[in-house]
Amino acid sequence: MQPAQLTAEHFAAYPPEARQVATRGLDVLRRLPLSFVPLLLAEVAAYDSKFPAERQEVDAQFSFMSALSLPRLKEVMSRFERLSLPRELEEVDWVGRPGEFSERLSAHLWTTNQIADFRTAAVEFLNTVRSAIPPPEPAVPRLSIVVIGREAKESSDPLFRKLRPHGTYFSQVDPANGLRIILQRAASRAKASPVPFAHWYIDGGTPASPAPEGMELLAYRQLDTVRDSVVARLRSMIRAGAGTEARRSALMQLTPEDVGLKGEGHERVLNYFKVAVLSEGSGTQFFSTTFVQWAAREVLRRAQPLTLVARFAPRLTERSMNEALMEGARTSPVLDAEGALVDADMGAYYTWLNQTRLTGADAASFLVWFEDRTKALIISPKTARGVESQATVNLSQLIDLTR
Repeated sequence: MQPAQLTAEHFAAYPPEARQVATRGLDVLRRLPLSFVPLLLAEVAAYDSKFPAERQEVDAQFSFMSALSLPRLKEVMSRFERLSLPRELEEVDWVGRPGEFSERLSAHLWTTNQIADFRTAAVEFLNTVRSAIPPPEPAVPRLSIVVIGREAKESSDPLFRKLRPHGTYFSQVDPANGLRIILQRAASRAKASPVPFAHWYIDGGTPASPAPEGMELLAYRQLDTVRDSVVARLRSMIRAGAGTEARRSALMQLTPEDVGLKGEGHERVLNYFKVAVLSEGSGTQFFSTTFVQWAAREVLRRAQPLTLVARFAPRLTERSMNEALMEGARTSPVLDAEGALVDADMGAYYTWLNQTRLTGADAASFLVWFEDRTKALIISPKTARGVESQATVNLSQLIDLTR
């Protein structure tokens, strides 16, 4: 089937809001090349489980294309049009299973040396859309806070080496009630700007109690049963001889109900995100530091929050993924706080990098603190770059420097 043959009935099995988006954009979809439309439909099909920021991006693409004349739309799609596709791809149910089409398309593009052309086309298209319909600026300047080194000893190596050139390093921080202060200030931001999915607390262990009000909570230990379910499915597929691509496809199709999560509306969107973090991230099922780093990355990329607190915790001692995956029932873990500190230090740097890719990055702030210790670093419009301060400050005063 070609896109020109699409009808509203083709979307009957889509979730309610996705079906509305597809039906409303039917005229646009009919004009798009086969190399592009299933990729857009993959985003549409997941519309009901997406964050508001992701929905805005899908809506922007339809708004942009619907406003174009047919000649201009053909010009925008010209790079996709030039891609050579085999006839077999037309026979794939790319409306009902757009993910399968994407996988087969990717394999074809790699084997025919067209993948670079496809990536160029995709980047150019998204840049054109964002230029025409810029993403909205954040309601308040973004703030990300990363807490590292829980239960670790003082590090003999200097911390924050990759971050120091970009901010001010504080070496005399009063750590008293530091985590409580951070979470209280984060909750205050959530109360002042009560935007859905805009404020997050991610914890690599057991979260602080009480949990900050108004924030989405994602905690490694609270997801033990979900992680066990994902690992059990992986282990079963490996023992059955399933290859890497087959395992990946199966995990991408997991729903919250498949792993014991229930809820509707807001909770269902959050549950889909939990499943995605634990099924799409490599190592998120076993290593808490990987879980926090990947979850923070995906929250920033997908939810584009105003506030993010990411707290790392001790992780399992280093071992191979195969060993962790094929292990039977959960055993008493041997934790490595010092190794986790090294991971978290690098994870903090990646979290800052991911924040810089969002709108309003020039006004955003970033704070990283060695938990229960005297070391911290701030990157914000109010602080100098590449300097060290020996002033005695507490966490509340540091957060004030981000406003």
